[in-house]
Amino acid sequence: MSSEKPSSHSVTITGSGRTFTAREDESVLSAALRQAVMLPYSCKNGTCGSCRGRLVEGRVDYPFHPPLALEEKEQAAGDVLLCQASPRTDLVIEAREIEAIRDIPVLTLPARVVDKALLADNVVKLVLRLPKAQRLQFLAGQYIDILVRGGKRRAFSIASPPSREDEIELHIRHVEGGDFTGWVFDELKLKDILRIEGPLGTFFVRHDDEKRPMILMGGGTGIAPLKSMIEDLLAHGDTRPIHLFWGARTPGELYLEPLIHEWVDAHTHIEYTPAISEPGDLRVQSGFAGYVHEAVLDAYQTLAHHDVYMSGPPAMIDAARHAFADKGVREDRLYYDSFEFGSDVPVSILAQPH
Repeated sequence: MSSEKPSSHSVTITGSGRTFTAREDESVLSAALRQAVMLPYSCKNGTCGSCRGRLVEGRVDYPFHPPLALEEKEQAAGDVLLCQASPRTDLVIEAREIEAIRDIPVLTLPARVVDKALLADNVVKLVLRLPKAQRLQFLAGQYIDILVRGGKRRAFSIASPPSREDEIELHIRHVEGGDFTGWVFDELKLKDILRIEGPLGTFFVRHDDEKRPMILMGGGTGIAPLKSMIEDLLAHGDTRPIHLFWGARTPGELYLEPLIHEWVDAHTHIEYTPAISEPGDLRVQSGFAGYVHEAVLDAYQTLAHHDVYMSGPPAMIDAARHAFADKGVREDRLYYDSFEFGSDVPVSILAQPH
């Protein structure tokens, strides 16, 4: 049996000149995060495109998953998905570095279920209490992983703001045939303990000298990180204009609307547009009939002066990313958190009874 170690290569980021090493058996993103070089990412499975970079010199391949978020013309132009690309030579890449999260530690913690409630027929709210001696420092918009034995994990955005220091709120959608979400709905009990890891991701509100109007767009439970963002901005007295768009198949899936209407009634800088995609639903009283990204396109002639934050399934993110680019949004002002449901495994071993 060979004990030969995988070859390592240097990776240099243009602009900053920062250099780190990456092994051939790991992704460029994994190597960067391991060495405290913070690059954008979200799904880590090649579907969202958050970790997109440009290969200036060198060669990579994709031993883990294909770069699904890249079109052929983008790959031909040198674009790479750093969450899946492994080095085969020394590399020079163009990539955005994220400074704001560099000093926030990623922790593995036990968390006790202290609240479980249905928000909609297919969405449950979990509130997890953190240990008294430890806190989870995070930026509004980030997510945590729930750890499952066997190395499996499930990612969920944090719906509560960072000011709720002793607990975090999650919104979990029931997936038909999904063992994990079925277990959460049917078997997970109050006082059960889960193991979590976080915070993760680079989806959070950017703060600079120019506070541009914000468009926040969510699909389904993609409202969760946007809720955290809005509540955090309100807590800090940030009054930049916010237009929240939330899309669902039916009005009954817009489970946070009472809270959203409270925001709109109390704060003149917040506007809200729901979007219902189910054709022929006569219950739509106001808002937009169609997909949520189409609602944004219908409301704005140009997005050149906005920061856009969007959270939801890959299909929504992909359609919006291209359509919004045509409306003038700058790439460095378009932020997104894309998620999809992974294949499930038996999870009866997840919870430890009180």
